[in-house]
Formats: sequence, C-alpha cells, structure tokens
Amino acid sequence: MSWFRTYLSRPAAELRLVCFPHAGGAASAYREWAALLPEQIELVAVQYPGRQDRYHEEPLTDFADLVEGVAAELPQLEGPTAYFGHSMGATVAFEAARRLSVVGRGPERLFASARIAPAVATRTGLSFDDEDEVMTYIRDLGGAGGQLLEIPELRQLALPMLRADFQLMESYVYHPGVRLDCPITVLAGSEDHTFGVGDAAEWGRHTTAGLTVEELPGGHFYTEQVPGQVTELITRTVISEGVHP
Repeated sequence: MSWFRTYLSRPAAELRLVCFPHAGGAASAYREWAALLPEQIELVAVQYPGRQDRYHEEPLTDFADLVEGVAAELPQLEGPTAYFGHSMGATVAFEAARRLSVVGRGPERLFASARIAPAVATRTGLSFDDEDEVMTYIRDLGGAGGQLLEIPELRQLALPMLRADFQLMESYVYHPGVRLDCPITVLAGSEDHTFGVGDAAEWGRHTTAGLTVEELPGGHFYTEQVPGQVTELITRTVISEGVHP
C-alpha cells in the first residue's frame, strides 16, 4: 500500500508539502492542514505501517527500514517538494531528505518541528514497565491522540503501535555524512518542555543552506493548537523566499 495520503487533491499545485507524523501518529494528523494551505501547495501526508488504513500491516521497529520505505516512494511525487516533520517525524523527514539529496531529488526546504537535532540526539527509545507508565508519558505530552487513549478500547488497539514507535526511536543512530543543501526551518512550541528554541541551533550542523528558527504558542502539540498559524508560517516561508517556482 502507498505511503502517501492526499486529503485535498491539487494536481496543478506548484509544491508538494510532505508531512511526517510523530510517534504514535498517523497521516490524519495533517488532514485539517490541507484546506488551510493555499492552492499553490498540495499536502501529502505520510502513513506509517500499522495504523489507520495500514493497521493490518506490522508496525516497523527499525528506523532504517522506515526511512527506506518512505524514501523509495518520495521520488514519485511530481514537482518540487518541502518536508515537514513533527517530533519523531522530523528525524524521519531529515533522513529521507539526506538519502534523496544524494541523487538530486531532495526537498526544497525541511521544516523540523519539536525535535532535537540528529547530531546531538542520544538514544531516545522509551521503555515502560506497564501500561500506566505509558499513559503517564502520553498525558504529559498532551495532544488529541492522548485524549483518545483514555478510551480503553482505543488504547488497546493503539498500544502495539506506540511500543513499536518507541522501539523505532531507540533504533535510530545518527551517522555523520551528507549535509542537506536545502534550508532548514526549526519550529518549537513556546510551552514545550521537551524542546525549545534554545535547542534549535544544533540543526544548523545539518545544512549548508541556512537555518531559521520559529516559536509558536502552545506545548509539544502546538501543531494541533494553532494549525492556522503553522500553515501560514509554512506558506509565507515557501512563497516569500522563493522555495518553489
């Protein structure tokens, strides 16, 4: 099954914005954004295996396999692209961009949201003794997905996917090498205790084309709290700076 979901088709769009979900997240996290973006931008959301319409597939637990899977399909997208990745998705987007940049098919810009830079990331896998500890961690991050997990039936369906994503995060190892030749915009929520603008500068190690840092109101899931501000920032960046033709 394809890795991509397009909620609002715009065949004549000048840019495809490829959005990578957070750990435990799915393509639908970006559904609302599609209509908030202008006609020039088509949103393409990545659907990882093991969730929503890919629930019948085994969730991946090795980060390299995840990157390989999505990177194999990214060249099929027509025209220029920009990548947006939130939390774990920022690292997935970065590694996919690195892989495709080597063959001249990388994005025009990377938006890295709420995630420490790969070069300074230590092992970030999460291990929990029981379900209560998982729920405490999820509640602390906030977000709509965490609220849904308060429903026991949904929680039991989601826990295998969450544990797989925690393993994914632990399996990630940064290998020095290719720096991106596109600019990076780092975004942070003003009330996010896991990542702030003070952590953003390290992303500069990963590009030869410049780094900008933006702070938006909200916590770790500011992307849900102020979606209009996020999409406006993305639009302003790619249009005013000439990222797309």
